[in-house]
Amino acid sequence: MDLIGVYLRDAVGEGCPVCRILRRYEESEIKTILYEHVNDPGVREKFRESLGLCTYHAWKTLGEAYSDPLLGPLGVAIIYEHMLSFYVASLERGRIPEEGECFLCQLMEEKETNTVEALAERIGELLPEYENSESVLCRRHYGMLLSILRRTNPDAAEMLEAIQLEKLRVLGERLGSFIDKFDYRAEEKPTKDEISSLPLAIEALKGLETGVTVRKTRNRKGRRAFPWK
Repeated sequence: MDLIGVYLRDAVGEGCPVCRILRRYEESEIKTILYEHVNDPGVREKFRESLGLCTYHAWKTLGEAYSDPLLGPLGVAIIYEHMLSFYVASLERGRIPEEGECFLCQLMEEKETNTVEALAERIGELLPEYENSESVLCRRHYGMLLSILRRTNPDAAEMLEAIQLEKLRVLGERLGSFIDKFDYRAEEKPTKDEISSLPLAIEALKGLETGVTVRKTRNRKGRRAFPWK
């Protein structure tokens, strides 16, 4: 298994491995921006195009800054002082500036595509790891991976479908048992697996909260809401 395969395998543990890779990547990119690129002219221009970042990433960046004592809010303040000045200057010229594409969202979408494609390329090595783990691909990333495999590796696609369905059935049984334990007649407390079934069920349907899952899909004419279908 190559280094990328090892990286993907290490993400297989619990929940959606693609979501977890994306969340780590997103947090890393935010820290890189705040540590290294606050005053970078090229990055400043990208910020200006989208008036900073999208709503989700703007607040996510501020939260990361406040949660890291080595960062603090100064870098975010510098970014948005510049954005606010640009906004005011635009209004003075009688124009409301358009909010362009968030460049961090673009990075996240590229990372998502590359991660799912890398997983598909190494599915022969990684599918057994996935089957024997507590991981459950979220609906979005399962759909993306399955779409690729149906074109490139139909046998692996069929195996993935069976594995995914079994994982979801087991998860549903654990969640049902978790609910049953709240009955006043129940003599046992929920197990660790039953307690974790609730957040994992939400993750299986909605994914983790990252830029690519939070972002609203634009249903433009001629563009599908879910392009893998």
